[in-house]
Amino acid sequence: MNNARPLAVVTGASSGIGYELAAQFARNGFDLFILAEDQRLDEAAKRLSEYGTTVQKLQVDLATSDGVRQAAEQIHSQSRTTDALAINAGVGVQGPFSESSLDAQVNLVNLNVTSAVYLTHRVLQDMVAKGQGRILFTSSIAATAPGPFEATYNASKSFLKSFAAAIRNELKDSGITVTTLMPGETDTDFFRRAGAEDTKLGASKKDDPAEVAREGYEALMAGADQVVAGSFKNKVQATLSHLVPDSVAAEMHRKKSEPGSANK
Repeated sequence: MNNARPLAVVTGASSGIGYELAAQFARNGFDLFILAEDQRLDEAAKRLSEYGTTVQKLQVDLATSDGVRQAAEQIHSQSRTTDALAINAGVGVQGPFSESSLDAQVNLVNLNVTSAVYLTHRVLQDMVAKGQGRILFTSSIAATAPGPFEATYNASKSFLKSFAAAIRNELKDSGITVTTLMPGETDTDFFRRAGAEDTKLGASKKDDPAEVAREGYEALMAGADQVVAGSFKNKVQATLSHLVPDSVAAEMHRKKSEPGSANK
């Protein structure tokens, strides 16, 4: 890698918002270290290298303790510190919590929450020593309300939103900024992988992941605390969720997330 160029680390970078975030960094002069669990990472790396950037890749399952340790070690072994960290990898699980696979629910928590904490802690230590850096967490407008039939997913995104705000405050005046990206329904593989295609959320009109990533990147570079990205309805939903009791917000979410709701 060319040490004259800044380095961005992006998790979940093989497709969707993660890939588009990596593309934003590449277009703006960053070298890349991209991570994902699936084989599409190879093609993503090839496409990103066409921007003239140097791309390193690591295919790894960040939901496993061995995988997240391997990722942290390889990030730390670079000849320079990370200038920007985009914690984007995540997964959803759809359906009644009591009827779902416990393994799938724990896997979600491990990927969406535990790996985010682990990698952030490791990278942040280097950033603090250097006195500069930028961190972006891909949360969701789902973070603003309880999520019936997506209970652990919404909770995981709420965790990221709170976690980001807390460490942002801890790091004020340190030269390090922390930004939360909060998209709504976005045109990615998320709903198919989560088994949520028969819900109103899964069947709804979706935002362009490239536009979501652009808004996230611009907010990160501006040092903003958070950005609700995508359509205007996302901003309305995020605002409304703060104005009603959790019980009301949960019922509103249920109407969109209940299995089969796409056909009601």
